[in-house]
Amino acid sequence: MENISSHKHFILNGFNEVGALRPLLFIPFFIMFVLSLLANCLLLYVIISQRSLHSPMYILIAGMACVDLSLPLFFCPNMLLNFLFDWRGISLIGCLVQMHFIHFVASFQSSLLVWMALDRYFAICTPLFYHEHMALPRFLKFIIPLVIRNFLLVTLFVSLAGALSFCAGNVMNHCFCEHMALVELACGSTTLNNLTGLLTVFLNPVADFIFITASYVVIFSSVLTSGKSGVKALHTCITHIVVITVSLTIALVAFLSYRIRNALPAAVRVFISTMYVLFPSCFNPIIYGIRTAEIRQHIVKTLILCRFNRTVPHP
Repeated sequence: MENISSHKHFILNGFNEVGALRPLLFIPFFIMFVLSLLANCLLLYVIISQRSLHSPMYILIAGMACVDLSLPLFFCPNMLLNFLFDWRGISLIGCLVQMHFIHFVASFQSSLLVWMALDRYFAICTPLFYHEHMALPRFLKFIIPLVIRNFLLVTLFVSLAGALSFCAGNVMNHCFCEHMALVELACGSTTLNNLTGLLTVFLNPVADFIFITASYVVIFSSVLTSGKSGVKALHTCITHIVVITVSLTIALVAFLSYRIRNALPAAVRVFISTMYVLFPSCFNPIIYGIRTAEIRQHIVKTLILCRFNRTVPHP
């Protein structure tokens, strides 16, 4: 009987509290979506087109741009149509597929920061063996375990969410299929789902942050004992630290917002959760483009060249 009464279709009802002003949310989120696409496409174009940027550090930045480019594509178009045309429905299968793609791709934000920390560690602490360590065959031993971990953890909690019976309701207070927003609609015990969610948070962003912190402690110790030669190398780490700090702060606030939900308005909780996915996609390419001198120079040259080609008349 529980399976028969379980809902298979859901209503995405995020920001319903703003009432008639809800369609106006299309404007700021559309601007952020377009900014994310343009900034990440420009960053990818510059790195791919410039042979001088085909080193491991810039390839990892390009990998982050790929993640930041693809992540909004999994939920922003549907969310914008929701705001503009009030298209709120989604099937359970569609919800689970969207959830899996969003969380799986988002998990690589912290994984890429781990790989960037390793890149900086090898470049600063073992410079003579940098290219040997960063060669793809050897670096795969750092890539494959994290890819497998991310896939297994996301598949586990999404599968457990799909196995629940949703007889308590089918109105999801969110703009896309977020894990906790779906689980809280289930009837019966969700203890296993909550524990799996906590395990995923600990084994993915928290474990990655601990590893990254340890790596940069070693890097800073090496820089402080190397004199002037290490000061320039330290600048390349600052950008990664800024991105790590912003990403972790938003992730923790989004995670805690569902644990202290009685103290937060529903619209604030939905906004924080949406920014956790969308804001890094806008912020990361801008901070990498501004703070990384080589990328900044090539971006400026590309933009000047594009403007010149548009102003010069063609015969």
